[in-house]
Amino acid sequence: MRPQLRHLPNALTVLRLLLVPPLAVLLLREDYSTALWVAAIAGLTDALDGALARLFGWQSWLGGVLDPLADKLLLVTGYVCLWWQGVIPDWLAALVLVRDLVIVAGALAYHRLVQRLQPAPSLLGKLTTFAQLLFLLVCLVSLGSRLQLDGVLPALALLTGALTVASGIDYVVRFGARARAEH
Repeated sequence: MRPQLRHLPNALTVLRLLLVPPLAVLLLREDYSTALWVAAIAGLTDALDGALARLFGWQSWLGGVLDPLADKLLLVTGYVCLWWQGVIPDWLAALVLVRDLVIVAGALAYHRLVQRLQPAPSLLGKLTTFAQLLFLLVCLVSLGSRLQLDGVLPALALLTGALTVASGIDYVVRFGARARAEH
């Protein structure tokens, strides 16, 4: 296999980062059908970059940092834009935003005060990202197609909120324990 292909996962992550501004514009213009496609492509690139990195051993420190950052920027942007429009409940948008701010601030503090951060997403963190993306996509399907998903969205919002809280606590506990073990 060509050596330059080992950068493909990071290129897909950069593509996901580049999709954040168009997603925001589409959401704010209420072009939910096109926004759905952009968010779906972003979700697929997330799955693909991770699969390629694991399958071929193309993991890198940069990819380990950029991948969750791209996820956070994409999801927070989507949630904030839809919250702004009154689509997503205040409490869910706040949970997603606060969790990601706590994780990023904690990661920066760990990197600066303890040691170089080796990103280590947990299964719970990956499940939370999946649930957050799924909720965003279901909202966009509902808005773009006018399907009545009134029974699905509240239940999915509760599940997403519960996972968001649980994974936020998990990251604080795990990285706190790692920081204490290093000192």
